[in-house]
Amino acid sequence: MKFASTRLIAADIKSMASFYETVTGQTADWLAPVFAEIVTPSATLAFGSTDTVAMFKEGCAEAGHNRTAILEFMVADVDAEFARLKDKVTIVHEPKTMPWGNRTAQFRDPEGTAVSLFTPVTEAAKQRFGSR
Repeated sequence: MKFASTRLIAADIKSMASFYETVTGQTADWLAPVFAEIVTPSATLAFGSTDTVAMFKEGCAEAGHNRTAILEFMVADVDAEFARLKDKVTIVHEPKTMPWGNRTAQFRDPEGTAVSLFTPVTEAAKQRFGSR
């Protein structure tokens, strides 16, 4: 089994795709008017409009109600990325070093999902992510 992607259901798919284009610096691929994705070297982030929910099962997903997941992006310098994004996002917390060795900043996307940018800073964290 291979983990393929994370998909967010969005009431405003254009706003969501634009937000993540700003965060990642990559352009979304629009595979249909109701579906887009940003493919990074390590994972794919997909966006489906609320119109796609009925294709699976009516009511099985709801835009703007995610409070359990945190999307994490490893970056070379979390402080620099935070400085670049801080006036464009809703901040949850400024950069700080977590007990597991990552320096992390967190904010929310336009529909409320938590997004973290992090840089491994301790030797153990650097080893976990192969960034020595």
